[in-house]
Formats: sequence, structure tokens, C-alpha cells
Amino acid sequence: MKKMKLLTASLALALVLGACGNGSNGNGGGGNSSSANGGSNTASSNTGSNAAGDDGSSTAPQLSGDNLAYEKYNDPVTLNIGFKIPDDKLKDGDTNDNNIVSRYFESLTNIKVVHAWEAKGDDAFKQKVNLAIASDDLPDAVVVDRNQLRKLIDNDMLEDLTDSLDKYGSKLVKDIYASTEGRALADATFDGKVYGLPNVAIDADAPSLLWVRQDWLDKLKLPAPQTMDDVEKIAQAFVQQDPDGNGKNDTVGITGDKQVVYGQKPNPNGFDSIFSAFHAFPKNWIKDADGNIVYGSITPENKEALAKLADWYKRGLIDKQFALYKETQEPIVANKTGIFFGPWWMPYWPLADSVTNDTKAEWRAYAAPADASGKFVTHMAPVTDRYIVVRKGYEHPEAAVKMLNVFTRYERRQDNSADAKKLDDYAAETGVHIRNFYPFDLLLDYADAVVKRYNDVQQALEGKIDPNTFDPDTKLVYDFTVLDKENPKKNMDAWKPATAYAYGGKVLAETDMEKVYSVFYGMTRTMETKWTTLEKLENETFLKIIVGDLPLDAFDDFVAQWKQLGGDQITKEVTDAVNDK
Repeated sequence: MKKMKLLTASLALALVLGACGNGSNGNGGGGNSSSANGGSNTASSNTGSNAAGDDGSSTAPQLSGDNLAYEKYNDPVTLNIGFKIPDDKLKDGDTNDNNIVSRYFESLTNIKVVHAWEAKGDDAFKQKVNLAIASDDLPDAVVVDRNQLRKLIDNDMLEDLTDSLDKYGSKLVKDIYASTEGRALADATFDGKVYGLPNVAIDADAPSLLWVRQDWLDKLKLPAPQTMDDVEKIAQAFVQQDPDGNGKNDTVGITGDKQVVYGQKPNPNGFDSIFSAFHAFPKNWIKDADGNIVYGSITPENKEALAKLADWYKRGLIDKQFALYKETQEPIVANKTGIFFGPWWMPYWPLADSVTNDTKAEWRAYAAPADASGKFVTHMAPVTDRYIVVRKGYEHPEAAVKMLNVFTRYERRQDNSADAKKLDDYAAETGVHIRNFYPFDLLLDYADAVVKRYNDVQQALEGKIDPNTFDPDTKLVYDFTVLDKENPKKNMDAWKPATAYAYGGKVLAETDMEKVYSVFYGMTRTMETKWTTLEKLENETFLKIIVGDLPLDAFDDFVAQWKQLGGDQITKEVTDAVNDK
């Protein structure tokens, strides 16, 4: 299995939820009755305009709320987009721009989506967008990243979507944006105007928790980890005391990844939580005690974290082979380790493979190690990193909003129409991922989705809430949890969400965390030419210090070199960008 760099928690959840229906997205319940079959057809010739009487007065009814959000255009509207080609293979002669998915959305909206161009893969798509910006030849709407959004705004190439979102945005979309406490829309807002419709990621994806083989912990009569010393003692015991009971000296300590830290959204084996416990936040832009913006990888606290990791590695408490594995999950799935760091969704992968290989494996998550004051500290990730934008001058900017409404409703499993069920059945029969054929590669989920689902499921298990009142996603997590309780580990599709929420979700819901947000996530002018070199220098220095190829004092040399190679200029540019926002 590949390293899963692209497997965010929301994608992992959707994949496993879809497995319940043999690959179907499993939509059901909670749909908006006025829009389930495409909405009424009582508006003026095109939504958003008012039909006028002979005297010029408006005669069309004024709609509001979701009636307007899901109202179908009377006359067809064409929306030209840039499209990222998926790997999925369609059937029955369907094409990327004319298929069961596109026809479903067109039937709801009367918006004809035309692919102005297509690109295969993220890099090619980004290059196409950059070319469109440089040549001032944007399609009507397209998904852009943070840096592209900034360039488009600076060059006055985008429609202001403030009114379109306010007037046509569905309650679902607006509620999801509201769950970010304003952070998502703020990212797409400049001079008080909304220039992009942002994606929304789950807050729970950012913290890196400590995952421990609880059966090994119990066997060796070790307490639950809280402090740095606790983590150290567990790692030492797992190396020296034969926790798997096979009579061989073949278990390793904490596993790592040669990247050392992820810095935003973690995957398995990053050491982010060790750095955070020392109040170091590498790969993030933070404010120091004096309020100055600094790059988190060069602060003195990093040296303390590196000293601790280098000491553990030298003593064999960190897996000596961690930087050599072809796939970072190898010792986890082989059950050679019982302790590693990773986000809440680890049961989806790689822990499902660990348990499949050893059904005795019992993994638990902990918010550890705490800092010196006993607080669990974590960096957070950007709540958004992609945006649907509309070219300036396009006649129907609200069309992009209306498309976002309908595919978000389907994605969040809140369309119970017969046509939505046909999509589910098609996905189940073919294995095609429906979301790959949405007009825009952009997903929304509630920022607090994981914590809320955990809390709701627990209350339902305690008889305090009727699970039949849940939205489809939460209901399915509840059903899987009940199924796994009745027959533990017999159905891995049930075990994955049941375990992820029961332990990863529980820690996130019940831990009072100190959350540190980066003040900047974009790319400055100097970064465009020098950041690759600086990142390589950082990654190599951190890794070499940990494994003993460089002395600890090499960190000071790294900081000086980082500044000289463009870091100081970049820091100035980041500061200016933050102050100008």
C-alpha cells in the first residue's frame, strides 16, 4: 500500500461508509423535499433574474432560503470548467463530461457543465490553471489553490461571490462554513469580498495522537501514557520485555517517518507531537512572545525536541530502521511495534491491517505526551486549501454556488431521491467513485464532524438519543459501532469506524487541547524559487540529527544557513502578507 499522503480523514470516512453498500455512497434520508427531484420551475427564465411585467415591474416570486438555493433554471445555463481527469473507468459509453453523474446534476439544476479543458493528475491540473491565469483565459469556473487565488485577485480576474453565496448558498453549505467559526470564508475573503467558495476540512485531522497496543500495555502492567517519561518507559518496555510473547527479541520501539514531521495534516509515524510538547511547531508560521512572525522550524524549542529524539534513537527506543522502510507502515502492520504517532483515523489504515494480521491486537489512542504544564499541545491544519472561483464577467456566478449546493448535498448523504439512489447503485455495481465526477474537486464537511459524531453515537448507545434521528453519516457510524460490539473484529468495515470514533474520536472530544494555528499557509515570491532548497535543508538536518549523523549543534548552523539562503526575506514577505490580509 502506498503511503496514503492523499488519504485525509474525511476521505477515509467516506470510503468506509461507502463500503456498507458494496461501494455505494449510501445516500438516504435528510434530503430537502423541495429539491429532491430538481426543484420547482416557477422562477423567471433564469434563477436570479426577475421577469418583468409590461410596466417593468417584477412579476416573479421572490424565493428565499433553500428554495432559491436548489431552484432549477428554466432555461439551460452553460458553465465551462477546468476538469481533473479521474482514474475511474465509466461504462455504457459515458465520458468525463457526459455521464450518469453529470446528467444527475444537470437534471437538478439545468446547468450544462462543459469541460473547457481537462488535465490528468494534480500537477498537470495546477499547470493548466497557471497557464489559464497567465494567458487571462480562465474557464467560467475552476478550482484553484491558495496561491492561485491570490494571483487572480491581485490581477482583478475574479467575480465577487459575496452576494451569490449569501442569496443562493444552501443552508447545508452555509452551516458547514459556519462550523469553521468564520475561518473558511475568511481565507477566501479580501477587502471584505468573498472571491472563492472554499473547501472545508475536518479539524480532527490535524492533531497527532499516540497509538499504543493496549494488550501489550496491560500485559506488562504499564499505566496509560501521559508524560514524556511515560512514553519513554513504554517504548523501552516494548523493546526489552517481549510484549508479543513469542520469546524473541524482535519488537521495536516508536516508529517514525523519514520526513520527521508533517507540520499540518499528519499521517502515520510523524514526530509532530514530540515537538509540540516542547512548544515547537516546525513547518508552521507562528508568532513569538514578542508578536513577531517566525518560521516554526527555526525556534530554539526545536533543538530541545531534536535532543530528546536523538537520545531515544541512540538508546534504541526509536526503531533504528525507521528511515529505511520503503513504506512507513511496515512495522505497524507486521505487529513489530506497539507504539506510534498518528491522527484519529488510524484504524482505517494502517491499523486495520495490523488487526487482520493479529486479531489479538488492541489499539488505543492517547493525547500524549503532555507539555511541562500537563497540557496536550497540537498544531492545527488549514481549514481550507482549495477554492471554486468564477471568472470576472461570467453572466451567472450563482451557477457555481448552485452546483456546490447539489453535490455537497449528495456527498453529505442528504438526498433521498430516486435519482440519487441510482448513483448509489451505479457506484456499487461499478466501483466508480461518484465524487470523482463532481464538476469541482472540492469537498465540504463540518469542521467539528468527528467530535460531534462521537458524542452523538455515545449518547445513542446510552439510550439518551434516538439513533433514527441522526443524519445518514452518523447513523452509519452508530450502526457499525453496534455491529462491532456484537461481533468484535468479525467485520473490518464495521471495526474501522467503530474503533476510530470510539478511541480516536473519544480523545479528541474529551481532551482540552491547546491548539496552535499557523498564521500563514501560502507561498510568497521568494518561496517560489527558494522554498524547495530550504525544505530539503530542513528535512535532512532534522533527520540526520535524530539518527546521529550530525551533532545537535548542527541545528544552530541550520538556522543560520536557512536565514542566509532566503529565510529572512521570506519571513519579511510572510509578515507583509499577514499584515495586508
